[in-house]
Amino acid sequence: MLIGRFLVGTGMGIGPPVASLYLAEVSPASLRGTYGSFIQIATCLGLMGALFIGIPVREIAGWWRICFWVSTVPAGILAFAMIFCAESPHWLYKKGRSAEAEAEFERLLGGSHVKYAMLELSKLDRGDEADTVKLSELLRGRHFRVVYIGSTLFALQQLSGINAVFYFSSSVFKSAGVPSDVANALIGVANLTGSIVAMLLMDKLGRKLLLLWSFFGMTMSMVLQVAAANSYVSGSGSLYLSVGGMLMFVLTFALGAGPVPGLLLPEIFPNRIRAKAMAFCMSVHWVINFFVGLLFLRLLEQLGPQLLYSIFASVCMMAVIFVKKNVMETKGKSLQEIEIALLPAE
Repeated sequence: MLIGRFLVGTGMGIGPPVASLYLAEVSPASLRGTYGSFIQIATCLGLMGALFIGIPVREIAGWWRICFWVSTVPAGILAFAMIFCAESPHWLYKKGRSAEAEAEFERLLGGSHVKYAMLELSKLDRGDEADTVKLSELLRGRHFRVVYIGSTLFALQQLSGINAVFYFSSSVFKSAGVPSDVANALIGVANLTGSIVAMLLMDKLGRKLLLLWSFFGMTMSMVLQVAAANSYVSGSGSLYLSVGGMLMFVLTFALGAGPVPGLLLPEIFPNRIRAKAMAFCMSVHWVINFFVGLLFLRLLEQLGPQLLYSIFASVCMMAVIFVKKNVMETKGKSLQEIEIALLPAE
């Protein structure tokens, strides 16, 4: 079982960033945000599916094995379906396989768009040295700015307290008299609803605006949690504020802070460093995720909910300021246009 969990964890570490990178490279600029949002929606549906399939576990002995068997079905479908998916034209062009890149563009976009797509690719170097990119190149020089933006976005996302909310929401709802199954379902519905709204708005309002309002909404949600933890609020009022604040936090997270970083990073990273920069930023993401989950309960006991939620609110407000100052809007722009805008020729 430990080996299985290790393999699943490895797959989860590799899968989402590669999926984000792949969608960014094969999607038309006008629909890249919408298609990128499907990853977050699929994650929400998977979490809700696991919840509903797992409900009988408490009543039926050995049902947990059924849960694991069921999870192999979508994994198998995905593995089989990838055989029929197009290879990334950007990757092919980077490897010097221009004819194959042109053929994949025709398959993805239609013949009328191939010439323009290849022209956009030709504006940049092929990046034949991509395999020799070193970590030091990501942390200094002309690439530092985009790697700094990407890693900081993921750090702020995790330090906002979202996974602490996911991990320990059941105890908050339980104190309000809400059964754990219902509580998890409510969290799942809030997450899914926000993700669907984000998908509809991603290519209309843009990534930056969604990020700004998402982090601001999360700040206000944590303010509600702080108010709920205040001794001056009555018992029933405190419970309503706590439950409402938690649902609002998940909803506003799903509107932008959840789906946008994974979509934005493949857009802002130059073709030459895209894969390794994504790997670096995802490492930051998972390291902070691990420590937040490890330390949350201990900090809650030592600092108390009011101070801890105040810290989370402060982080969310810092994220608003960071996004306002550092994140550029990528809506409707080709990957080449974004790269030129962020990394002007020296």
